[in-house]
Amino acid sequence: MNNRLKNFKRRFSIRFFINFITAIGIYSIALLAVYFAGREICSMIIWRSNSVLYRLLKLTDSVVFLIFIWSIGFIILFIIYWVRVIGYLEKIIQATETIYTSKDELIELPAELNEVEKQMNEIRFNLRKNERAAREAEQRKNDLVIYLAHDLKTPLTSVIGYLTLLRDEQQISEELRIKYLSISLDKAERLEDLINEFFEITRFNLTNLTLDISRVNLNRMMEQITYEFKPMLEEKDLKCSLKITADINIRFDVNKMQRVFDNLIRNAINYSFEHSTIEISVTQLKDSVKLCFNNQGNTISKEKLNRIFEQFYRLDTSRTTKTGGAGLGLAIAKEIIELHKGTISAFSEKEITRFEVMIPNSL
Repeated sequence: MNNRLKNFKRRFSIRFFINFITAIGIYSIALLAVYFAGREICSMIIWRSNSVLYRLLKLTDSVVFLIFIWSIGFIILFIIYWVRVIGYLEKIIQATETIYTSKDELIELPAELNEVEKQMNEIRFNLRKNERAAREAEQRKNDLVIYLAHDLKTPLTSVIGYLTLLRDEQQISEELRIKYLSISLDKAERLEDLINEFFEITRFNLTNLTLDISRVNLNRMMEQITYEFKPMLEEKDLKCSLKITADINIRFDVNKMQRVFDNLIRNAINYSFEHSTIEISVTQLKDSVKLCFNNQGNTISKEKLNRIFEQFYRLDTSRTTKTGGAGLGLAIAKEIIELHKGTISAFSEKEITRFEVMIPNSL
């Protein structure tokens, strides 16, 4: 955008200078034509030496007078063009003020400022788009906070209730005691998950991500990460298949990329059918490394796929399941990958969902 404005400024200055010089040239030619035509006409007339008109015309028949008249015309033309430029600036200032108004009318400027008009309308459009996106994200965050605050009461009430029973019931069977403790532990873990979601929202809003680049063996890293998910996989009777084409060493921020892979695998587990297999493949390409995360689950609609990387957007809007997080995991993953100058894409069809991550080799 800045380069386009600089180019326009240069072209506008050149065009203004050419137009001004052209006007001066036309004026000078016209002045000389009038001057010599007037001399020719006056030479054909017989004048009396004591005539007042003859004396006035005699005064004009000099180079000094001609330069004087030309200078006056030059000043007038300069003022005219200067006023025109000031008028353009005023129109641009007025148009700039309307960029931030709530009206949706397009900005209109003179034909000479057509390029500025297009750029200002583009800025206006992007500003409105960003404002709407910010309002929607803020609304989703507020709704999520309200839901989370409401959901905190349910597990907390259960924990308090069952612990109270354990305290007050003197004659309680071992089987019932174990049951109450199991329920309390389950609710306490759910409460921890909800609190972690609150912290996730706070960290996302307050932390500016920066990279700490180091070299890592991607094979060992992926093997370690997938192994750590073994308990979660067994809970849903899932299998995880890891395929890496070669021994891959790459430079990136290990901690942040681990968070990306963790989010993608966790997402695959949460939305996979039971007794299915999650397939992870890592391929070394010429200029980048490609990672694919495939899982078998309900097909995601195109509308949801287009919004899946938005902040606070949740595929599962139900608050009764454990699959719905704060809606930040994929948004954070996308931000981290883009900081590494990579890309992430999502595809879903025929009950197969795939996330593709491309990380450049040269970082």
